[in-house]
Formats: sequence, C-alpha cells, structure tokens
Amino acid sequence: MPIGIRLAELLRKDDLSIIISDNGKRVIEHEIGDVEQAMSKLGKYGEIYYENQIDAPPASGSSLFDAMIVCPCSMKTLSAVANGYCSNLITRSADVMLKEGRKLILVPRETPMSPIHIENMLKLSRIGVVILPASPAFYHKPKKVEEMVDFIVGKILDSLRIENNLYERWSKRK
Repeated sequence: MPIGIRLAELLRKDDLSIIISDNGKRVIEHEIGDVEQAMSKLGKYGEIYYENQIDAPPASGSSLFDAMIVCPCSMKTLSAVANGYCSNLITRSADVMLKEGRKLILVPRETPMSPIHIENMLKLSRIGVVILPASPAFYHKPKKVEEMVDFIVGKILDSLRIENNLYERWSKRK
C-alpha cells in the first residue's frame, strides 16, 4: 500500500480518481496502521471512490481517463480483469480501459505465483496491459524502504511516460 499512496502523492492531479476496495482498506490498516489518516491523505491527492460505487465516473467510457493503475493488484483482481468479470468499480473501470484501448497498468505483488497467475498475466500482457510487479531492484543500493518504494513508483511513472528522478537509472559501472 505504501507504493500506491506514494504514487497518488506524486500524481496529484485535479482529475486523479482513487478507488479503494474493502480489502484495500484492510491492507492499509495492516501495513500503515491508521486507515482514516491514510484515507484523508489520499483525499488530498484526488477523488476517492469505493468499490461498490459502480456508477462512479471511472466506470464509464465517456469519462476520458488516460490511464489506470491498479496498485497493489491482488491476483483476485488480476484474474477478474483477465476474464472480464466486472464485479466492482475497480474491475469495471479496468474493463472500460481495455474496451476503450487505454493504458492499464497492474502492479501485482504476490509471490510466489502459480501457473494460473502467470497465465492470467500473459493473457493480459498479450492485449497490451502492462504487468509491473512490485519487485524492487538493488543495483542502486537502496538504504531505506522508501528508496525501494520510489524505485517501483518511478517504474510506474516511466510506463506512463512521466519524467521522474525517483531512482538512479542503470549505467555501466566502472
């Protein structure tokens, strides 16, 4: 969840929509502690919707969102997206991105992965979805967890073609 919150902090746009699932709230509570504080922080970065708000703007192709990032993305959500199962606002919005030919980035973080997980990711990758696992690199020698979070967020921003200097880019070492 720190990756998703850091991403929202950096994107900070008037038209940023944030969708929180019920399980997402549980993950916030477990990883961050104070759900209300995290939610109020996210509210500063964009409009917050909940998974049961199926009539929210992201659920419609007439809302011209450029891209969608599911971060973190559970294998349940990834499977629903891969199989067109639109049971909540997150999966419906992802389905809209696919049908409209817009950018969709999924950030799975579960490990290890089963063959079913890998097949679902391959299915989505073949239709243009960016699968960007939350796998930090260590070549830049991070000293804090925040530096590993910034590496992943930087990779997400790179995928959106948004300039950033959140991590040291690879260069041939001497």
